[in-house]
Amino acid sequence: MLDYRFPTALQMVLSVAMAEQLDKRSTSAILAYGLEANPSFIRKLMVPLTRDGIIVSTLGRTGSIHLGRPAAEITLRDIYTSVIEDKKLWASRPDVAPRCLVSANLCWYFKSIAEEAEEASLKVLETRTVADALAELKKHDTSSCEIVPELDMAELCKKAR
Repeated sequence: MLDYRFPTALQMVLSVAMAEQLDKRSTSAILAYGLEANPSFIRKLMVPLTRDGIIVSTLGRTGSIHLGRPAAEITLRDIYTSVIEDKKLWASRPDVAPRCLVSANLCWYFKSIAEEAEEASLKVLETRTVADALAELKKHDTSSCEIVPELDMAELCKKAR
């Protein structure tokens, strides 16, 4: 089963960063609309992101979501480890009966490869910040989309329910 928590959380954080640059408001309804995601999934992802200080949220009718620290200080690794928590990139098979050299040793061997691959992935994510990612998206944009579309909040609230 594919896990969409990291790419969704990354898009959420980048959207909040973009909105902040444009002095626009971010809410879970706006994020859900932009990501074409269920608002409850967005709110669920906000929990670890808020816990880890990546985003902050104010409640109420005029509430909004903001970055918890400057975009240049939030790495993609921060976002990944926040929403994935301790789930491994690759799960090894449970121990199997040692019937041959392969079955007797594959579990520890696969775990060592998976740990190495995970550490390499985390190192890549650690070198990129939210500010870097947003700059790269802007630089290579060929979409001709509006930067942040104007949305009818009343209509969004109806859809979010």
